[in-house]
Amino acid sequence: MALAVIAACLAVYAVGARAAELSFPKLTGRVVDAAGILTPDQRGTLEAKLKAYEDKTSDQVVVATVPNLQGTSVEDYANRLFRDWKIGQAKTNNGVLLLVAPSERKVRIEVGYGLEGALTDALSRVIIAGAITPRFKTGDYFGGLDAGVDGILSILAGDAQEWQRKPQVRTDEVDPAQVALFIGLFLIVLFVAWRMNRTGGSAGGGRRGGRGGLGRRGGIVILPGPGSGGWGGGFSDGGSSGGFGGGFSGGGGSSGGGGASGDW
Repeated sequence: MALAVIAACLAVYAVGARAAELSFPKLTGRVVDAAGILTPDQRGTLEAKLKAYEDKTSDQVVVATVPNLQGTSVEDYANRLFRDWKIGQAKTNNGVLLLVAPSERKVRIEVGYGLEGALTDALSRVIIAGAITPRFKTGDYFGGLDAGVDGILSILAGDAQEWQRKPQVRTDEVDPAQVALFIGLFLIVLFVAWRMNRTGGSAGGGRRGGRGGLGRRGGIVILPGPGSGGWGGGFSDGGSSGGFGGGFSGGGGSSGGGGASGDW
């Protein structure tokens, strides 16, 4: 028993020591091809696409390829690399890392805290399985990375255009209970108006008003509907801040392990 405990402790220590010894390539741009699987033109294409999106939204998406994972898991390596590079802005944690380790055939989308509501784990898995790994299996690394970047940016752009971010419930979503209440009130008003019209008709038009203030020609009742100013908070884009200054670098962002992994 004592030997088993000692062995377990040594194993934990060995894993921790190995993780502590991980080395990372320098963050020299939005595309860091340390594994050397892209041509200069391919790197330039991806770089331009990522820069244009970052300039527009401030979301920072970085593509990285590494020679190997240095004995650790793709999840551990990606998370540590993300935090080492500090991808995304410190206040919003709006960074994404697309990591590829071709020697181990592993790929990972690591998502910053602030984008986990938009680029969910499930959507990250869909991008990997549907856009990236099928191309990797044919040896088309650029095609897989390009399709993966397009998938990531399209999801983020769709949320950014409509709600800026989607980590929480949309403020313009209507509560189903409110919809039911609105329909119920509308039907009641219609029923009351119908009954009063019938009563007024039988009285020969003598009554001009009723106890409820609705006469034979009763007024028009306007109820606040879903999405109107009376029911929900408004929405503000909030805008986006500028870039990260002179040269390219991380903005201080972090990740808690959100995202997904795959292999081919």
